[in-house]
Amino acid sequence: MKSRVRQLREQFGWSQAELADRLEVSRQTVNAIETEKYDPSIKLAFKIARLFGLPIESIFMEE
Repeated sequence: MKSRVRQLREQFGWSQAELADRLEVSRQTVNAIETEKYDPSIKLAFKIARLFGLPIESIFMEE
């Protein structure tokens, strides 16, 4: 699944570790989402969307 997580994280000026702390996941999880090696659970996707203040479908897209 494609995502805008890296782009949004960089716009907010956060490192992967900072985003991971805010989401209560590992930095490796953030990296895997950004590199499209891992699709987040629906619960984590909602958490990411709330954190960035955007609807899920504007962050995650089907390929």
